[in-house]
Amino acid sequence: MEQNVLSLYELNRLVRNVLEDAFDQSYWIQAELSDVGVNRTGHCYVDFVQKAPKGNAIIARARGTIWANVYALLAPYFEQQTGQRFAAGIKVLVKVEVNYHEAYGFSLNVIDIDPTYTLGDLARRRQEILRQLEEEGVLTLNKELEMPVLPQRVAVISAATAAGYGDFCNQLFNNPKGFVFYPKLFPAVMQGEQTEKTIISALNVIAEEQEKWDVVVIIRGGGATSDLASFDTYLLAANVAQFPLPIITGIGHERDDTVLDMISHTRVKTPTAAAEFLIDRIDESACKLEELAQRMAYLIEFRRVQEERKIDALWNSVEQIVQRRITQGEHTIQLLQQRLRMALPMRLERENHKLNLVSQRIQDNSPERLLKRGYSLTLKDGKVVKDASQLKSGDVIETRLGTGNVESTVK
Repeated sequence: MEQNVLSLYELNRLVRNVLEDAFDQSYWIQAELSDVGVNRTGHCYVDFVQKAPKGNAIIARARGTIWANVYALLAPYFEQQTGQRFAAGIKVLVKVEVNYHEAYGFSLNVIDIDPTYTLGDLARRRQEILRQLEEEGVLTLNKELEMPVLPQRVAVISAATAAGYGDFCNQLFNNPKGFVFYPKLFPAVMQGEQTEKTIISALNVIAEEQEKWDVVVIIRGGGATSDLASFDTYLLAANVAQFPLPIITGIGHERDDTVLDMISHTRVKTPTAAAEFLIDRIDESACKLEELAQRMAYLIEFRRVQEERKIDALWNSVEQIVQRRITQGEHTIQLLQQRLRMALPMRLERENHKLNLVSQRIQDNSPERLLKRGYSLTLKDGKVVKDASQLKSGDVIETRLGTGNVESTVK
């Protein structure tokens, strides 16, 4: 009985020997990083987990170790290829050796990593977010907003101490055309776990006073490309996609587009490029205004020349009409003069004849001629007496005859 009793060390030693014999080569495994930590000596200790296809239940777990000399090579290589930090929450394809230690138990020693697997998983996650936004009908809402003609009032979401924010403001304020901008910072954390929460909070503040702003700029100057995962979340993407103002992103990377880039109105590479975009937008509007002003000046000058020609033509026409009227008037006057010269003697002769007739009638009816015919004219006090009743006894009357006068007294 006592011969079959093993110490714990002896049993673990047997397990180790069995495992070393059974797993004498390395293996590529797919797993999710559950916990990642690096100690002072540079060794990296991780927890590998596998979750159930439906739900988040963990169906397998194993400790992993990446010795300092290996980690010093694998970590920079992984971040360079994927743009992601070797951290918890991502899926990896790693090459491991099975190890069993009498004191520490079962573990996996990581000796290599394939970044393409992680890239594929990240791309799949991005596509899932984009697909969900599309199904909800909000994927292109922000892109469909009209960019203001003069985007001068700029709400900026960035870290207050970020160099990129300083570059952005410097570019705006010192633009060569002298355009005026009114930027205001809404601080947010631009890397790490607080990125999503603080950016959404800043967006909410801006939305409450959206009438004060023309456009929103989200910028991130510098920083490791491994922090880009912070911009690949559904909640952040949904908030940006449905935001009521156009959003420009310039989060300082050139190789990959984050979900935030894909759903924002305009994506540029850097904070400086975001400032240049706004400057170019206003410059484009200024050029259009200048072009319109030149065109208007040309049209005004063209219209002025046309009107001057019309006035000249009308003036010439008026001169011709006036000259024609003058000629016609002169001709009419000449005709009237001729008619007058012809009609005047005849009229004078007719009038003279009429005068002769009247004169003859006057002469025929004159008192002298009547008296010569035997008639007499009785006067009293120099007035003709027409009725005998006008006279009374004793009145002195004068009788005019054809030859001579007779005075009489009435009895």
